[in-house]
Amino acid sequence: MFDFAQARHFMVEGQLRTNEITSPGIVNAMATLPRERFVPEAWATMAYSECEIPVAAARSLPTPMVLGKLLVAADIRETESVLHVGCTTGYGSAILSRLSASVTALEDDEALADQAKANLAAVGAGNVTVVTGPLVAGYAQSAPFDAILIEGSIEVLPDAFAGQLKDNGRLVVVNGRGRTGQGTVFRRSGNEFGGFPMFDAAAPLLPGFERRAAFAF
Repeated sequence: MFDFAQARHFMVEGQLRTNEITSPGIVNAMATLPRERFVPEAWATMAYSECEIPVAAARSLPTPMVLGKLLVAADIRETESVLHVGCTTGYGSAILSRLSASVTALEDDEALADQAKANLAAVGAGNVTVVTGPLVAGYAQSAPFDAILIEGSIEVLPDAFAGQLKDNGRLVVVNGRGRTGQGTVFRRSGNEFGGFPMFDAAAPLLPGFERRAAFAF
C-alpha cells in the first residue's frame, strides 16, 4: 500500500524547506492536509511529486513548491479575508483556510466547484465559501479582500482585481508563461497599484488570462 504520509513528509522536506518555505503555518498545513484527496484517483500516488497535476481539461494544480512560495509571498494573517481565484478541487483553499479568517474560493467550472465543496467539507475547512463565476472578473460581491491568490499563471491581469483589494492588500500570482514566469506580488497603496517579481516560477496558464494577439495588417 502506498504510504501517503511518508510522501507528504518527503514533499515538505525536499520541496518546501529546501526552497525557503519555512513559515510554520504554511508548512503545518501542507504537512497535514491529504493532497491525494484533491487529485484524480489515477494521479493519487503522484500527489506529492514535483509536477503539475491535471484535474480537468486545460486545468492543473501547480507544483507544491510554487504554491508554497506564493503563499509565503502573500504573507497572510489569521485575521484576513482572502480571494482564491481558480480554486479547482480546493487544495489551495484548504491551506488558505488555516492561514486566514475567511476564504472565498472562486471557480468557473461547475464540476470542479462541486469537487472543491466536497473536499473542503471532508477536511473541515468551514471558513471557505466556494462560489462560481468567470475567473477574470474576480468576485466583487465579497470585496474588498486583504489578499488575492490567483492559482495559475497569467499574461494579463484584468483591471477588476486592483479594485477588489483593500488598501495595503496583496495579490500573488505567477506572471508570465512557461520559463518566463515569475512569482509576483502586486500591492495596492491608496490609488497606486503595482507588481514586484519575487522568484522565477512556472504554473499552468489560466484560460482567459492570455495576452490577446496583436492585430497586424
